Amino acid sequence: MAQPPDINETFVREVDEDLRRDQMRDFFKTYGMWVMAAVVLFLAASGGFIWWKQHRVDRHGEHVEKLAQIYKDIGTGNTAQAPQQLDELTKDGSKAVRATAMFARAAVALQQADVKLATSTYRSIADDSGLPKPYRDAALIRQTTLEFDQLQPQDVITRLQPLTKPGEPWFGTAGELTAMAMLKQGKREEAGRLFAAIAKDAGVPQTIRARAVQVAGSLGVDASAALQPQAQ
Repeated sequence: MAQPPDINETFVREVDEDLRRDQMRDFFKTYGMWVMAAVVLFLAASGGFIWWKQHRVDRHGEHVEKLAQIYKDIGTGNTAQAPQQLDELTKDGSKAVRATAMFARAAVALQQADVKLATSTYRSIADDSGLPKPYRDAALIRQTTLEFDQLQPQDVITRLQPLTKPGEPWFGTAGELTAMAMLKQGKREEAGRLFAAIAKDAGVPQTIRARAVQVAGSLGVDASAALQPQAQ
């Protein structure tokens, strides 16, 4: 015949369960409202975050569409509203939209013969650490091109030094500007070698390489072999 469980063990288990129920009841009686409030706040915060992300996506899409329309208007010669519209996008857009709008604003300024505004706009892009490096490097090149005649040759060389390296995306243009600054300093041999290096860099656009061969040759450096097709 099965033996009944030990009365002491059964009693202890029942007391423990009652105690747990009492503790749970007392906890919800004391903190129930706070728990519910925390849950509501969590759900509200989660919903708000999801809405904010979707709002950013929708807003970014609106900015891209607006930018595309501005480019279309500029292409058809309708530039009356472009400066104001682009200025708005440079304040409210994402990084890519902001940078693109600023480049377009500088282009419109040049079209309107406002070199000072174009230069300052490129400078703003180049100095904006929040923008991706490709945008900043491109702006630095454009800024330096516009300021070239007003800058001291050494200032040009120093400014573009990080970009004047074989393999760098802007080596061709930065190298040309740097070599021209060297010519202003009377450093014909150094300039010739730099033009030759540009001609030999396969990553540089063909038009720039061809020009570099011609200028290098005029400086006594033969770089014509750089454009010869490689033997198979």
